[in-house]
Amino acid sequence: MKEFWDNRYSSDEYVYGKEPNSFYKEYLDKINYSANILFPAEGEGRNAVYAAKMGHSVLAFDISSSGKDKALRLAKDSGVTIEYLVGDLKSLNLKPESFDIAVLTSAHFPPNLRQGLHRDIAALIKPDGIIILEGFSVNNLQIRRDNPEVGGPDREDMLFTKQMIADDFSEFEIITLEEVDTILNEGDLHNGKGKVIRFVGRKLGNNKTV
Repeated sequence: MKEFWDNRYSSDEYVYGKEPNSFYKEYLDKINYSANILFPAEGEGRNAVYAAKMGHSVLAFDISSSGKDKALRLAKDSGVTIEYLVGDLKSLNLKPESFDIAVLTSAHFPPNLRQGLHRDIAALIKPDGIIILEGFSVNNLQIRRDNPEVGGPDREDMLFTKQMIADDFSEFEIITLEEVDTILNEGDLHNGKGKVIRFVGRKLGNNKTV
């Protein structure tokens, strides 16, 4: 899997573009405090760099060293600094309840790992903290077959349902949980009308406003 992502990110082009995911950006723009934000499976860094430009503290990680190289290049070109680690979550030894926000965009994990990783990420969020997630729905599979350019996994067991996300993040108050059609324009690999699951959840406690 590491080799796959290193190869995907090895070109000079940013294969998912340089602009942040629009759903994540909409929520981040509402946050009125300086946050410590975690970006798992961050790839080429477009979302992490946007958060840094907004004045937030950023820690990103991915299994791809090619992704890290491009993320740091994008950060430098944008005049910001991000921390970016290479490795899987278990190897990073991150401190529980140390982040205000975690952002997961198009982060699809193997089915035998997905729930465990989601719960491990949830454990890193402080009480009152939030998770922002957008990923492809199981109903995107037929759309992808008709238009491969929309992207997303080509296996149903790596795609999301609303119930799956609600179960994985069951200790979070649901702010948003919906399946929607969206028009994707993210680099070369996410283009066209797709179907996604969107989730914003808040961990127990509620003092901050999003």
